[in-house]
Amino acid sequence: MIRRHAIVTGTVQGVGFRWSAREMAHRLDVSGFARNRLDGTVEVEVEGEPEEVDRMLGWLRTGPPGCRVESVTVTEVAALGEDAFRVRETQ
Repeated sequence: MIRRHAIVTGTVQGVGFRWSAREMAHRLDVSGFARNRLDGTVEVEVEGEPEEVDRMLGWLRTGPPGCRVESVTVTEVAALGEDAFRVRETQ
């Protein structure tokens, strides 16, 4: 299991990005979270098998219809053993 932290910039709030990320995470069987940040970005952490995490990170680079992703900055973080993907409150 691996875990990655991502910050997604662009037009990514108010377009269903977090909820669409949750649906994609369920399809890929990865855990973690997505939340809006006060600076207009979306923060995402994804945990799972390397191939599925990579697929989720690829999805983050395009996102759902209606958004415009400008960049995705990804860093490695320690796996936490979470069992679901959640939409969290704004931080």
